[in-house]
Amino acid sequence: MSSTVRVSADKDTGVAVVTLDRPERLNAIDLAMRDELQRVWGELRFDDSVRAVVLTGSGERAFCTGLDRDAVVPQPNSPYMADDPLLRVGPKANDLWKPVVAAVRGMACGGAFYLLGESEFLVAEPSASFFDPHTTYGMVSAYESVLMAQRMPYGEVARMMLMGTAERIGAQRAYDIGLVSELTEPGGALAAATACATVLAGYPPEGVQGTVRALWAARESAVAAGFAQAPHLVSLGNLPDERQAELFAHRAREFRTR
Repeated sequence: MSSTVRVSADKDTGVAVVTLDRPERLNAIDLAMRDELQRVWGELRFDDSVRAVVLTGSGERAFCTGLDRDAVVPQPNSPYMADDPLLRVGPKANDLWKPVVAAVRGMACGGAFYLLGESEFLVAEPSASFFDPHTTYGMVSAYESVLMAQRMPYGEVARMMLMGTAERIGAQRAYDIGLVSELTEPGGALAAATACATVLAGYPPEGVQGTVRALWAARESAVAAGFAQAPHLVSLGNLPDERQAELFAHRAREFRTR
């Protein structure tokens, strides 16, 4: 089976680069990639030679476009239960408290926010753009909205989640509102993120990991409360799969970038 996630570790610097590697699918997450990411985060927990992580996507067009629309995820027949396939795709969900720096170029949308929401900070290139297509296709943006509400001003995240595919937040705007911490030259995000991760990996890991845990503790109660509402909101609010597919097939190709 071919790998959908590449991991390269520099033992000298203590930095591992985790690359989503499905560029032909815009690094969309299928169930195999989901399982592989869980395995990678688990292995990094036990690898003491890795003290910081860079997360990026392969190719020029996208960091990640969320859940692959061809993924088949059976759901229970109840308005109070929904099985979310990406709920444990991120580092924090897998109990990894080593710092993760995201390097973004191209599109980051939908389920990508599970990963970006659990990264310490984002570095992006001018090509980066952020949007959430859920409402356009008759779906509730629940988990993604909760995570991004911890990273952006409320009005900005509300507009992004509600406007769907009609708008994208460009790299400069993402930097201006604090979603992105550093805006690089074209082609520079990975190097800049790796430079930051190298600094973090050079510090005593106990202090760094304790700080990561403390930072997440400041947010996790709000995340837990939001996530508790998510399953039944998704069950009650999502259109049937066939109707979602119909809306997707007839989606508008034009959008505004802010």
